[in-house]
Amino acid sequence: MKVLKFGGKSLANGQGIQTVVDIIDQKVKKGEHITVVLSARGTSTDELEAILEQAVKNENYQEALDAFKKYQIADFGNVNFLEEFEILDKLFEGVSLLGDYSKRIKDQVLSQGEVISAKLVTHLLKERGVNAHFTDSRELIITDGQFGDAQPLDTLSKENVVKHFEKYNGTTVNVVTGFIASNAKNETTTLGRNGSNYTASLLANYLNAEELQNFTHVNGIYTANPDLVPDAKKIERLSFTEANELAYFGANILHAKTIIPLIEKNIPLRILNTFDHNNEGTLITSEASEKGIKSLSVLENVSLINLEGRGLLGKVGVDARIFKALAYKNISVSIISQGSSERGIGLVVSADEAKQAKATLEQEFESDFYKRDVSSITVEKDVSVISIIGQDLSTFHKPYNALIRNQVVPLLFNNTVTGKNVSLVVKKNQLHKALNVIHGEIFEISKKVNIAIFGHGLVGGTLIDQILTSAKEIEKRKKIHLNIFAVANSRKVLLQKNGVKKEWRGDLEEHGVVYEIEEIIKYADVHHLENLIAIDNTASKEFTDHYITLVKHGFDLVSSNKVANTLSFDFYKELRKTLEENQKQYLYETNVGAGLPLIDTIKLLHLSGENITRIKGVFSGSLSYLFNTYSVENRKFSEVLQEAIDKGFTEPDPREDLCGNDVGRKLLILARELDLSNEFEDVQIDNLIPENLRDGDAASFLGRLQELDPVYEKIKEDQKEKHVLRYIGDLSGDLSQEKGVLEVKLVSVPESSALGQVKGSDSIFEIYTESYGDQPVVIQGAGAGAAVTARGVFGDILRLTEKG
Repeated sequence: MKVLKFGGKSLANGQGIQTVVDIIDQKVKKGEHITVVLSARGTSTDELEAILEQAVKNENYQEALDAFKKYQIADFGNVNFLEEFEILDKLFEGVSLLGDYSKRIKDQVLSQGEVISAKLVTHLLKERGVNAHFTDSRELIITDGQFGDAQPLDTLSKENVVKHFEKYNGTTVNVVTGFIASNAKNETTTLGRNGSNYTASLLANYLNAEELQNFTHVNGIYTANPDLVPDAKKIERLSFTEANELAYFGANILHAKTIIPLIEKNIPLRILNTFDHNNEGTLITSEASEKGIKSLSVLENVSLINLEGRGLLGKVGVDARIFKALAYKNISVSIISQGSSERGIGLVVSADEAKQAKATLEQEFESDFYKRDVSSITVEKDVSVISIIGQDLSTFHKPYNALIRNQVVPLLFNNTVTGKNVSLVVKKNQLHKALNVIHGEIFEISKKVNIAIFGHGLVGGTLIDQILTSAKEIEKRKKIHLNIFAVANSRKVLLQKNGVKKEWRGDLEEHGVVYEIEEIIKYADVHHLENLIAIDNTASKEFTDHYITLVKHGFDLVSSNKVANTLSFDFYKELRKTLEENQKQYLYETNVGAGLPLIDTIKLLHLSGENITRIKGVFSGSLSYLFNTYSVENRKFSEVLQEAIDKGFTEPDPREDLCGNDVGRKLLILARELDLSNEFEDVQIDNLIPENLRDGDAASFLGRLQELDPVYEKIKEDQKEKHVLRYIGDLSGDLSQEKGVLEVKLVSVPESSALGQVKGSDSIFEIYTESYGDQPVVIQGAGAGAAVTARGVFGDILRLTEKG
């Protein structure tokens, strides 16, 4: 025999109830010997409980009760539920008059959902010609007198079940009410919420069933709740032990007591989807499955109680007193652990019992309050428990660090004696994000990185296109899913939680909205977006004012904008302090060398203790092209400059390049990487624009370019033979002191030197160190261009995704 159990969603009106009847009918036609256990239909149990609460408050519950009855009858007017409806009428009327109800009354109310469900399915099967028999489990399962969460009396219950099935056997399909039972006084009891699974498990045990098939609305047990974690994957096989852990720690498909009767008789349990006949579900057997983390379970209806006090640390018997006091009040503790304070103890109880638990503990530790051994007993209500089933403490640092990086700080955690399961208590409003962060970290599923891009000009737009083009290949190779959820300019933002598409430019124009930075932060929070990165591809001083706010709200930073690193040294230090406090990172490789690995190299040398004595080089790709070309070609300076403008190598107003401020900012950034406290005012800059051309608008300057020719012709002629012009940045002096010497200047160098051999718009950097002596570390390559810079920013993004 196989026992089939159907849940509430499977039995809902419409497709659900008809599909259940089809499944049973087909199995009977195939000659299968089956017994069926049913939950209440749809949300009937919750509805009855809500009506009960209305009645006890003497509120008008009749409308809700009429809606409940209407749903149960629906298209099944020829089924007689008069007896069940009369029972409910009398019970609710009595509760309304008394203004109170007991757990015994509540069990009687809730039991009607299962009775109605089983009566209806029995009727529908008989209409199909199936020999179905309505079986009230209150006549079979006998329990103790604990209403609401009764414990079966196995010997008596088994005798009843065996006798019943001897009488109704062969071709009979017993349709059994789940969840409900009765005590020795023949009073209705219930087996706890989700207890229909327990009923099915008990029947399977008593009848030595071949298999228990639990039909639900999902395809099996998943690595996490798919409603909370979209990337959750189905688990094909589990052992009873793993399933029991999942059940205990909140897997909503299983009841915590369901597994035990199956283990006793080694009866397989299969979790199936009522609505997907082709899916084989999850099979649970006694055979051990592959080692490793199996799933994330969640307990939501819980509270965290914290006991704090100087006298708790190392004091013998405190835990025993806690358990004894709570056990006396029938309050179960699911987790107990050292709290966030070394003088504290934290324990997790049902939210419904938290108030009573606090009062009980206050009474137990009353004398300890007087001695000041206990300073406080507090309750944190809005919490949830995440349990990582199969997690070994040796690798727990990975999900834990991922949580911290995403600013989810567990309030408490503990592990089981085996060390194979770890439970975390987190704030309820962080549950969704925490689950996705942990899930992405521990399973071989792509880690989702959510990116907000500010600025979509040449560099920003190129970057977006590069990410969209490469995303699938990166996910395939690196298991990293890059998701651009925000694209913003100075006016409006396009927000799409599942990522912008290749048509993002048109979408921004059509669907973009005016925004403040706080609205993007809120959007990420509301949609539980994890692993946040903000990309600054602007040149805006105003946007850098948001850096600290973004970091405090969980964003790592990547920037091609040089401004933030060249503002006051006080801001520079404050930003880094904020990054450290929030364990976030700020990468800006493109600030100096576009796509060249310059800053990383300098950081590595500096952190390793290498004494860097000097850095000099051609920092500007625009000016590199200008002087590389002018030095070797017999052309006027204005002609070469106009060519650079036409090719897009310079800013629209080339004075922004020629003034040397850009090179000065880059040089200052490198100085600060060496922990020098220079300000921008310390940089000595050789402005390439004659004073008479520095004022006025861009158009006026562009009309007077020829005035530059005699100035630079003389500079060129005054050079030594086989020398060329280069506009360089030079950081020198005693770099072990507080400040270095920063110079930006036009120099003449031998064409055979490293600087002299630079071609096109390449940049070159010479890094002199104590160890390398006169032979510098040389980094050379493309120093300008949107594609190169965007690729450098992209590299920083990927560098961030691989951290931790």
